Amino acid sequence: MMELSSLLEHHARYRPHATAVVFGQRRMDFRSFHARVNQVAHLLTGLGVKKGERVATLMGNTLELLELYWACATIGAVAVPLSPLLTGIGLSALINDAGAICLVTQQSLLPVVEDVLPELATLSPARVLLIDANQPPWGNYPALAAAAPETRPLSAAVTADDLFNIMYTSGTTGLPKGIMHSHRVRAMYALLLGAAWRMTPESVVLHTGAIVFNGAFVTLMPAFHLGATYILHRQFDPAAMIDTIAQEKVTHIMVVPAQIIALLDSPAFDPDKLASLQMILSLGAPLAQSRKDQLELLLPGRFHELYGLTEGFVTILDKTDAVRKAGSVGCPQAFSEVRIVGDDGHDLPPGQPGEIVGRGPFVMQGYWRKPELTAETLRDGWICSGDIGYLDDEGYLYLVDRKKDMIDSGGVKVYPRDIEEVAARHPAVAEVAVFGIPHETRGETPIAAVVLKAGADAFCGQVTAEELRDWINERVAARYQRVQDVVIKPAFPRNAAGKTLKRDMREPYWAGRTSRI
Repeated sequence: MMELSSLLEHHARYRPHATAVVFGQRRMDFRSFHARVNQVAHLLTGLGVKKGERVATLMGNTLELLELYWACATIGAVAVPLSPLLTGIGLSALINDAGAICLVTQQSLLPVVEDVLPELATLSPARVLLIDANQPPWGNYPALAAAAPETRPLSAAVTADDLFNIMYTSGTTGLPKGIMHSHRVRAMYALLLGAAWRMTPESVVLHTGAIVFNGAFVTLMPAFHLGATYILHRQFDPAAMIDTIAQEKVTHIMVVPAQIIALLDSPAFDPDKLASLQMILSLGAPLAQSRKDQLELLLPGRFHELYGLTEGFVTILDKTDAVRKAGSVGCPQAFSEVRIVGDDGHDLPPGQPGEIVGRGPFVMQGYWRKPELTAETLRDGWICSGDIGYLDDEGYLYLVDRKKDMIDSGGVKVYPRDIEEVAARHPAVAEVAVFGIPHETRGETPIAAVVLKAGADAFCGQVTAEELRDWINERVAARYQRVQDVVIKPAFPRNAAGKTLKRDMREPYWAGRTSRI
């Protein structure tokens, strides 16, 4: 049986008083959290939501959003989490694409929703549920309290292959694609990733990033499978994260590279306060090797790195390999495979870069209502990543770069990550993003955008863009990797998951041209 709601039923029955969820000042054991989920499930069925129908959310991190995920699993509805940064046509297009019949949002985002309501084909105002941060959970719905908390709603049986959620990609051009994940796939997240992270029922898992993104599920699912304590912050704040780790004796965290950098550079950073950590997982983008080395020095034996696609395969660099295989993003897990293929589709030998393809138990059912795009990405069970990498003699994967980020400079392939690794070693540089801009003769040439460390002037003196450019160009491996310019920025644009939006920085340079983004 791979019905996800059975996880909560199990812990509510056999470990009812173990702490399940902590959000702000609220602490809920498994019995009370399971009861709340059942009540929310009753609320959805009372609105007429049936198995297979889509429930969209437009919310930041809230207790209600977490409960809603599990309530949808209980009745077989399909959760469609949307970024709270969406507005206008971007929002209405995704709600219409999903065919959502219900939307749950927060009071502060109601004006955004009201602007697009006339454009929504499948959603009526009666099925827009509002959450108010100034009220108790689901405070706008007193009828919720009347629902029987100990009983789940009567609904059609949910099977392992039923759709659990649709995760929309961030999208670079056109409408983002909705990635379909079944109950079976999320159960595999729970089983396989819990083992990879060495989680137990005694683990304490902290998540501070947005849970509307797929990366959140790599710790969320195993935590609820094993009955660990799951702590959710409303938003990422490095000082608050450090305090919570110290106070709650947190054992497992998942962060994107920008958050690791913010933690390491925070005035509140103290390795002693983070001593309880057993796992620090980085995902979403490559973390500069200099930062990995810093982390290994300050908090040794904890770093894991995950590379993968929401579409359905991952490699993991285990903490026991973090030093021995520095620069690698690990190897595929049990029941999974990764290959490197050339343009002709044939496998390439170790050390030779090509497209990364993979398969395993996390593979999506496809892109929602996009069979042609599904066929392009999912071929004979293999996910074609569009990323470039190579395998070493032991089968460990090394990521060269994202294929879409590759710069074609006069016919020479320039991989931004190679330049970023060099720039990140400068003592004044906190973050760096390299991308291609138009060039009259070479077509494209690289430039580097950087964010300086707070207080960099105190230990490096006044750092100029020209000095950084020269410093980088003296150290890159080849002439074609030299950057034309360095742009110093106060901060990088990011999506709600904390990922750097390199395309937003690149786009102005391509305005009026045939853009490559």
